[in-house]
Amino acid sequence: MSTSLPTIGLIPAAGQGTRISPLPMSKELFPIGFRMLTNQAGPRPKVVCHYLLEKMRRAGVEQAFFILRPGKWDIPNFLGDGADLGMHLSYLTVHVPFGVPFSLNQAYPFLRGATVVLGFPDILFEPKNAYQVLLERLHSGTADVVLGLFPTDQPGKVGVVDFDESGVVRGIYEKSSLTHLPYMWAIAAWRPSFSDFLHGFVRDRQQALIGSQIPQHLTILPPYTEVPIGDVMQMALASGLRIEAQPFAQGSYLDIGTPENLAKAIQQYPFPVG
Repeated sequence: MSTSLPTIGLIPAAGQGTRISPLPMSKELFPIGFRMLTNQAGPRPKVVCHYLLEKMRRAGVEQAFFILRPGKWDIPNFLGDGADLGMHLSYLTVHVPFGVPFSLNQAYPFLRGATVVLGFPDILFEPKNAYQVLLERLHSGTADVVLGLFPTDQPGKVGVVDFDESGVVRGIYEKSSLTHLPYMWAIAAWRPSFSDFLHGFVRDRQQALIGSQIPQHLTILPPYTEVPIGDVMQMALASGLRIEAQPFAQGSYLDIGTPENLAKAIQQYPFPVG
């Protein structure tokens, strides 16, 4: 894959984790399974966000930003600079409760025209090479955004995607009643064009929040509503950006943010034997 642009990981981790609280740590650090460390004998606990970071690193990502809300200092305390993962990890804070778009925009000054891969640190997914597949499609085509799609049987709880036979996205619907759509999106890769669009959305939204005139393209949104990142992508689509879908028909997705799914994850990654 040839590109002169760096690839940077963005990892929003500003959520409260209310569906699974109380926990003695940030949910992104919940131990799920085990890993081997070169300087220690035997398996050691592996926290849930390690799985995401490993997949990013596998795709050649060397730098990633965690965007935290104040108080989640256990994440940088535990992960440090990322040296044991072969990555450079940095940490930014977000101080407004308006959702993932505002969290991601905190990294905008540091992107410098970079390609971005997005992942959520409380989600387990397969295949392991998913980001490699997304980046290959992004750099070999004309899409501004490539979404990684996974089968879902709960469209009312996720962001489902409508796309044509060539993978061009026609619509992105968050927590929708469109039960005929079998795929949800969980990861993404995008060009600087979408980083710029996202930055413009947040800038306009901030103007609305401080009482300025609401831009015409935002009038459908109440000024204090938390907006999902999928809705911003839908706006980008309507504005002329090209979004493509990369379905992983045999892939899997598991959000550990509920007690039921956390129990399922623990069962899937037991202590290694032998």
